[in-house]
Amino acid sequence: QVQLVESGGGSVQAGGSLRLSCAASGAWYRTNCMAWFRQAPGKEREGVAVIYTTGGRTYYADSVKGRFTISQDNAKNTVYLQMSSPKPEDTATYYCAAALLRPADNWSLPRNYNYWGQGTQVTVSS
Repeated sequence: QVQLVESGGGSVQAGGSLRLSCAASGAWYRTNCMAWFRQAPGKEREGVAVIYTTGGRTYYADSVKGRFTISQDNAKNTVYLQMSSPKPEDTATYYCAAALLRPADNWSLPRNYNYWGQGTQVTVSS
């Protein structure tokens, strides 16, 4: 079992910055990758960024590439999402997710992830 707890959400103005944290506990060492997803009201959950726990390779959704950065601190069992220059369309509930196996297809598909956090709300005002 892996437990995930997100923090750092809140309100931010467009063009500002915000950092989300995801603290992992339990069998953290078993994870293959960690990802951030988001879901806005009435929309499907979408992958934002992923980091592979071994090697640190990262991938991003096109909508956030160049603005968001995912990183990990293995000593703290924590994954971060640095949101720079957020836009109102980034408003959503953000979820941290962990996969035990390397996604065989697209990393951004929610069905590839075994564990989820409870989510943290991010609101970006213009």
